[in-house]
Amino acid sequence: MLRTLALWFSTALFVAGCSSGSGPSFEATDITGADFGRKLELTGHDGNPRSLVDFQGRAVVVFFGFTHCPDVCPTTLAKLSGVIKALGPKGDQVQVLLVTVDPERDTPEALQPYVTAFHPGFLGLTGTVEQVAAVAKEFRVVAEKQKGVTPESYTVDHSAGIYIFDPKGRLRLFVAGNQPASVIQHDLELLLSGV
Repeated sequence: MLRTLALWFSTALFVAGCSSGSGPSFEATDITGADFGRKLELTGHDGNPRSLVDFQGRAVVVFFGFTHCPDVCPTTLAKLSGVIKALGPKGDQVQVLLVTVDPERDTPEALQPYVTAFHPGFLGLTGTVEQVAAVAKEFRVVAEKQKGVTPESYTVDHSAGIYIFDPKGRLRLFVAGNQPASVIQHDLELLLSGV
């Protein structure tokens, strides 16, 4: 069921991003003008309340994941860390946010060492189960808990795409989880140039 929903969502984003205009030549899916992903209010791993407004003036990369994720999340965060480094000084104009899909385990104290191990500027976001569910719904992210051998060893299947906001705070791009770092770097450079 989760894979079917994720496939449907990816297809819908692709179709929504297709246009006949002569806009910027993004390599990821252009979702400029999307009617979702407008509100994100959670608690940072530093204990401070955070919202998208806090990061205006910087490009913002939003990824949904969790600290106990065995493969997709660490791979994606490592990819994003490489992109920030490859951008050089421009990397300081990008904020990467990991929004947990596992608020029961991902407290600010658990998120801090996890996200900063990939890059000291990355920020983990969490909240109550209800707050996180509301943000996931706002971004059309699907997350489903899967039982483990013990009650504490569960995992969470979730959508693996990346959302990118421009420095004006507008949602502009959706990057599928399997796209290479070069796509993200290319498109961030375009957004940072003011397109």
